[in-house]
Amino acid sequence: MLGLKLPTDPRWVNIVEKNIEDILTDHAYCEQKAASTAISLIVSFPEYTELVEEMIDLVNEEMSHFKMVHDLILEKGWTLGRDRKDDYVIALLKFFPKGGSRTTQLVHRLLYAALIEARSCERFRLLSEELEDKKLAKFYRKLMISEASHYTMFLNFARKYGDREEVDNKWKELLNYEADIMKGLGNKETIHG
Repeated sequence: MLGLKLPTDPRWVNIVEKNIEDILTDHAYCEQKAASTAISLIVSFPEYTELVEEMIDLVNEEMSHFKMVHDLILEKGWTLGRDRKDDYVIALLKFFPKGGSRTTQLVHRLLYAALIEARSCERFRLLSEELEDKKLAKFYRKLMISEASHYTMFLNFARKYGDREEVDNKWKELLNYEADIMKGLGNKETIHG
């Protein structure tokens, strides 16, 4: 369903199991960054009313997820750690050239967002199936469903606002590019790394 070309190596869950505190901190910041992305789309493209309305809802949902993860961190007796750079997103953002029309810029941002949500969904599914901590596994199962709906929403908006054939071709190219990125990742205690 997600179209990802390279699945996450299941051994990544072993890294997660040994570094739950780090993963939860990274996950909290991923939720915060997702909310920031939605706000940025509102600010940059206010004339797309349907997009703005969906992004308002998304900001609220992502911040509620941030709170859920933060509550888990506190429940375990930890505090939220510092944010770290996301090597996955940094590499992903190098795919599309800068510039172009406003529509092209919007489509590119929507495709990036769709792919990040798709990969998060795939990683959350893996965590929901493989984590020994059943409470945490159930938590990730719930979030996996949410990420899947975000992925489809962003992809559908890209197809709505851009030329469908061109968007689908860009999406395929981006999926192949992302698979190459993933070959060098999966060995860190981060959601995407």
